[in-house]
Amino acid sequence: MSDVVIVGGGLAGLVAARRLAAEGADVTLFERRDEVGGRVRSREVDGFTLDRGFQVLFSAYPAVREELDLDALDLRTFAPGATIARPDHRSTLADPFRAPFAAIESAMNPDVTLGDKFRVLRLRRELGNADPETLLDGPEESIRDYLDRRGFSDRFVENFAAPFYGGITLDRSLSTDAGVFRYTFSMLSRGSTAVPADGMGAVPAQLADRARAAGATIETGIEVSGVEGDEGGATVEAGGETVDADAVVVATDPRSATDLTGVESIPTDALGCVTQYFSTREHRSLDTGYRIVLNASGGAPNTVAPLSTVAPEYAPDGKALLSATTLGDPDRSDEELATAVRDALVTWYPEHRFDDLELVATDRVEFAQFAQPPGFRDDLPAVDDPDGSVYLAGDYTQWSSIQGALESGQVAADAVSGEI
Repeated sequence: MSDVVIVGGGLAGLVAARRLAAEGADVTLFERRDEVGGRVRSREVDGFTLDRGFQVLFSAYPAVREELDLDALDLRTFAPGATIARPDHRSTLADPFRAPFAAIESAMNPDVTLGDKFRVLRLRRELGNADPETLLDGPEESIRDYLDRRGFSDRFVENFAAPFYGGITLDRSLSTDAGVFRYTFSMLSRGSTAVPADGMGAVPAQLADRARAAGATIETGIEVSGVEGDEGGATVEAGGETVDADAVVVATDPRSATDLTGVESIPTDALGCVTQYFSTREHRSLDTGYRIVLNASGGAPNTVAPLSTVAPEYAPDGKALLSATTLGDPDRSDEELATAVRDALVTWYPEHRFDDLELVATDRVEFAQFAQPPGFRDDLPAVDDPDGSVYLAGDYTQWSSIQGALESGQVAADAVSGEI
């Protein structure tokens, strides 16, 4: 039986651990934090479930369907589409095939042109049936260039694409590689956008349970300070001790992975965001129809999500929970950003008062994604780039997403299995 050490208990490391243990390897995973999950975590504050920044699960991701028991996660789904908001104005834009009750309202939406609506339907037919393996391939162009080439209007880009896909890519300028748009658009067309009833932290918790059931050992609160590989195996410095292994999978964050392996092609340019959580009255209606709200005017916040409307379990009885996400790393205090959120809501919903809106918590996520400019995949590291019997697992070997993280764990496990 081969000994394999996994460094890092995020999604990628947990998938690699389960798969290798299921194949008979003696697997030990070291996670420096007291809990697994990496960038996908949840916590409870005053009875509210708060994810680490606004995160959702695309149920159609192929690796999600392979690695997770979605029924056991008890998913709560957002309605497809979005509410477009600017001062004294709100409108609905939804997928008529998946939200037929909103079809008429979407058809009459003044924030995008009639031609744009037909172009969206054309894209839905084209990308919704495409092989996922091909979606990231294509000309080296940005999302904005891709939308321009497909004939979408400036109105569509400014009112919908910039805030919506800016929220997905953390890049409202839409300068991200167009393959990311194609992949996520396809997944949105095929499945639901959801959160587990117990929060996004339920995803790594389930992966950890499955890894343990397969025979893997998961040790938390253990920091790995060094990894060294050679032809015959590898050693790991973990918690002040030296551990010998036949192979090591480094599945840490990009910067830590660079330090541990010396692989300079690991992307470390970060895109960040600030997500703030607010409590309000339980029965306040923001008229979103279970959709996120997009800021068509730009600025802060980029999006507002009615979390407890979609997932009532996220808030205690008598309260509602909203999240508001601002892109980048704004040089403003938590209180200043919270004021900007309140001011935006007041202008979007002049019929409401927001005196009872209370800030619950602020998450400043410095490294939410790595930068993905056009052609970024050409420069990503290979799973076996480190020296010796050391392998990489992380979305930075694929693309920045939950799909990329899960798939990278699968690829790393396959690479290790082929060598030991």
